[in-house]
Amino acid sequence: MTARRTAHTLLALLLLTVLSTPELSAEQLFKRRKKQRVQTQTEAAVEQQNEQVAVTEPEAEECSLPVEQPQRMARTPHEIDSLTALWRSFNMKNSYDDFFRQYIDFAQTATPPQPDRLDSVYAERLRALMSPIPLPYNYLVRQAIDRYTGSQRSSMTLILSYAQHYFPMIEQELIREGLPVELRSLAVIESALKVKAVSRMGAAGLWQFMPSTGKSYGLEVNSMVDERYDPLSATRAACRYMKEMYAVYGDWLLAIASYNCGPGNVNKAIAKAGGDVKLHDRSFWDIYEYLPPETRGYVPAFIGATYAYAYHALHGISYDEPPMPIAVDTVMIGRPIHLEQISSTIDVSIDALRMLNPQYKLDIIPATTKQYCLVLPTERMSDFICSQEAIRQKDSLYLKEYLSPANIDKKKAQAPAATYHIVKKGDTLGAIARKYHVTQKQLMSWNNLKNADRLSIGQRIKVSR
Repeated sequence: MTARRTAHTLLALLLLTVLSTPELSAEQLFKRRKKQRVQTQTEAAVEQQNEQVAVTEPEAEECSLPVEQPQRMARTPHEIDSLTALWRSFNMKNSYDDFFRQYIDFAQTATPPQPDRLDSVYAERLRALMSPIPLPYNYLVRQAIDRYTGSQRSSMTLILSYAQHYFPMIEQELIREGLPVELRSLAVIESALKVKAVSRMGAAGLWQFMPSTGKSYGLEVNSMVDERYDPLSATRAACRYMKEMYAVYGDWLLAIASYNCGPGNVNKAIAKAGGDVKLHDRSFWDIYEYLPPETRGYVPAFIGATYAYAYHALHGISYDEPPMPIAVDTVMIGRPIHLEQISSTIDVSIDALRMLNPQYKLDIIPATTKQYCLVLPTERMSDFICSQEAIRQKDSLYLKEYLSPANIDKKKAQAPAATYHIVKKGDTLGAIARKYHVTQKQLMSWNNLKNADRLSIGQRIKVSR
C-alpha cells in the first residue's frame, strides 16, 4: 500500500510539474547555459585579479547578462483535456483506494480468524462502518456475506470494477439529497451495477425501475429514449423514492424493504405483525416473516453487500480497471444526432459511446423538441466541440429517415403517453398515490379533483404526467 501511495504522489508531482513548468526549446536552453558560463568565468577572473593586486583599485562593474524570461508553453485543447482526465482519474482512484485502506488497516490481523470466531469478527467490522442505516449482524446477514465473499466473489470483482465509474456519481446524488451514502449498495443488489440489466418482470437499469414507476418519477420512457438506463437520471429518481419512503416510515430498513416489494406489502406486513400502519411502529425484523420471500432476503443482502464492498480485500477479492472511462464530461445536444456520427469523426468507439449513453435505444439522440445530454470521455470533449461541422455533414448518411420535415414535425407533435389507473372497489386516492409512488396532491392536480374522497368505480385516474 505504501509503494502504491508513493507512486500516486509521484504522479501528482509530475502532473503539477507538467502543468506549471514552462518548456524551453533546445536553442533557448543552449543560449541560457552559454550566458551562465560567461558570467561564471567573468566572476572567477575578477576574483583572481583582486587576490593578486594588493592596492585598492576601482571596483569593476558587475557583469550582468540579461536572462531571458521563460515563456509558458501553449497547449492544445486536446492536451488540456487529456491532462484533466488523468488528474480526475488519479483523484477518484486515490479516494477509492483510501476508503478501502481505512477499513483494511482497522481489520487487518496477523493471522486469519478461525471459523468459530468469524461471527464476532464480522459483527465488529459492521459496527466499524458507522452508518445512519442500522447494520446488525445475524445468521441471515452471515449468509449474505458468505455469498458475496464466497460463491459470488467473481460477481463482486466486476461490481468493484464498475463501482469506480458509478459510485462517485451515486454518492454525489445521495449527498445532495441528504441521504446516507451506504444506500449505494441498493444498486449492487438490484443490478450488480450492470447498467443494461433487465429483470424477468421488465424492471431495467442500475436501479431496476418498472416503466410505470420510472415515468411516475419523471423518467422518459418511449420508443427512442429509456432513462431507466441513464445512470444519472435513474439515480436521481431512486434518491427521490428513498427520501419519500424514509419520510413515510422513519426507518431505513423498512424504506429499503419497500424499494423491493413496495410500500403496500410493507404496510400489510406491519398490520399482520400487530402494528399500527399509520404509526409504522414495527421494525423490519418484527415483520420479517410476513414479508414476501424475496424481500426477507433483501435487507440482509443489502448489509452483506455493504460489508463485502468495504472489506473485499480481506477476503482476497481484487478488481480491475472499469471497462468505461472514469473521467467523463457532458454536453447538451440540441439537434438529432446518431452516435456513429460521433464515433466515425473523433477518436471514441461506438461501444464506448453506447456504454456511456445507454438510454438512447436506437443510438440516436432525438433532440427535436428539447435538449438531451451526451456523455463523453473527458479527453475527447474538445475534439467533439471542434468537430461539430464535420459531424453535422454526416446527417444525411446516418439520419436519412429522420431528416424529412414531415417526420420531424410528427416527432415534435408526439407527447409521452400518460399512465392511468382504473378505480376499483375499495380504492382510495391515498392508496393509489402510494401504489404509483406519487403524492395525493399530484393526483388531484393532474385529474382536476377537488375532493379526494369522491372516487367512482371505473373512473380513470391519471397517475403520471
